[in-house]
Amino acid sequence: MESATYNLSEQEKAEADARSVYVGNVDYAATAEELETHFHGCGSINRVTILCNKFDGHPKGFAYIEFADMDSVNTAMAMDDSLFRGRQIKVNPKRTNKPGISTTNRPVASRGRAMFRGRPMSRGGAQSSFYGGYRPTRRPRGGYSRRAMYYPY
Repeated sequence: MESATYNLSEQEKAEADARSVYVGNVDYAATAEELETHFHGCGSINRVTILCNKFDGHPKGFAYIEFADMDSVNTAMAMDDSLFRGRQIKVNPKRTNKPGISTTNRPVASRGRAMFRGRPMSRGGAQSSFYGGYRPTRRPRGGYSRRAMYYPY
């Protein structure tokens, strides 16, 4: 069954995001009904979404709550640092993600094999071309030591 959010235009999605809040530090065993009753005093709630890990289906520990009107968002913001199931939850306005724009300054990591002087290094077992998976390091008083390289895959 296709969700109704996929049929919305970009402007309608932005309006829905403006009426939504992010709730962080949510207990992993919490249900959407419990979150709805916790935020019931803020106003009419359209949807409660608890995000889950796509691999094992376990909750990620945060949720989104979409309200019927904008005034409810401001009321819900007052519930920041309130206790929900023994945890102090964080309530922030939901931000709209823009594709290709990152809010972090982290570099993009490559997922290829390790390279040394333009040549691929072996993965440990087979001795390949250049230094056979090891990169020599110069010792302070002469001689070389062989330091193993790290291969994450």
